[in-house]
Amino acid sequence: MGVSHEELSRLENREERPVPVEEPLLADRIEHQIKRPASERFDADNPWGFKMDVPELLYNRGEIHNLTVRRGTLTEEDRYKINEHIVQTIKMLERLPFPKHLSTVPELAGGHHEKMDGTGYPKRLSKEDMSPVARMMAIADIFEALTAVDRPYKKGKTLSEALKIMGFMAKESHVDPELFNLFLTERIYEAYANKFLQPEQIDAVDPDDFRIVTPS
Repeated sequence: MGVSHEELSRLENREERPVPVEEPLLADRIEHQIKRPASERFDADNPWGFKMDVPELLYNRGEIHNLTVRRGTLTEEDRYKINEHIVQTIKMLERLPFPKHLSTVPELAGGHHEKMDGTGYPKRLSKEDMSPVARMMAIADIFEALTAVDRPYKKGKTLSEALKIMGFMAKESHVDPELFNLFLTERIYEAYANKFLQPEQIDAVDPDDFRIVTPS
């Protein structure tokens, strides 16, 4: 009673033991493991070129499993579920019949989590694999995410805070250093801030403080 059909199916493999029985306060149980359906897997040679490590389970709600996360608060399964949104984005957009002048939409929308050093997702593209506009989109996406004030889980950062973080990301080849310098030189951050940020977020910044020295 009170158990859904899906939950009940997960309990079918649970070993029944006669009472009285000793139960631990916390445990990883078989019913905590929710299998990943075959439809949510993809082969190494998949047609989209995805190169992501897919966890064996869709979810693992084991109590000990979740309490022993080494870093942050997300399990491997949780992190993949968050990152998977870009997989679905690409799959959907590539099925749409865009006109010729919009044919790059799947790349632009699907590449903003890629990194210049090839460690991003979902395709592990490097700088050479991405068009300049796709690399620009990654910078725009990060800047918007850092300064946004409509996220319930964080406070929007000031201009100086956001540019400092992005400067570190450019140094580590997470975003294109040359395009980041252009972002600073053309004061694109300033134009965006004047239009979309809260007044208290717009502090004084010197773009030269964040500029990346690139090989000539």
